[in-house]
Amino acid sequence: MDFERADALNQAIRLLSLRHRARAAALLAPLGLHPGQEALLLELDRTGPMIQAQLSEALGCEPPSVTLMTRKLEASGHIRRKPAPSDKRASIVELTDSGKALADQVKGLWCALAEETVTGLPAETVAELPGILNTLTGNVDTRRPRHPQGHRDDG
Repeated sequence: MDFERADALNQAIRLLSLRHRARAAALLAPLGLHPGQEALLLELDRTGPMIQAQLSEALGCEPPSVTLMTRKLEASGHIRRKPAPSDKRASIVELTDSGKALADQVKGLWCALAEETVTGLPAETVAELPGILNTLTGNVDTRRPRHPQGHRDDG
């Protein structure tokens, strides 16, 4: 790929990421949420209670970030943490009734944001986007081992 095409692609991805996050922040602010907190609420709504370390892995966040989010959401009454029976050092995180109600509100916002984001695209393209975007995410995932394509060490 030449530089002009690479630059156009990288700029488009960067701008989409920045603008999507800013739009999400604007939609979440009236609910008293910051970007990232909605993902935590939705994950707990999807999976039920889980150990904080598992939540960190599921969200793709560093444990200190999840700790900070859980503290804030716990202080606002949307989640509760309790010691895990199998390991007193670990915390199980679960939604409260308030958190379940908030997760339902976030689902509505998430639908609106998704619809706003794909406005004007054909339905077939919209259907393919999650797979394409997941592939792109996997391609740049820093948590996986790197193996440059087409490069072998013949020793």
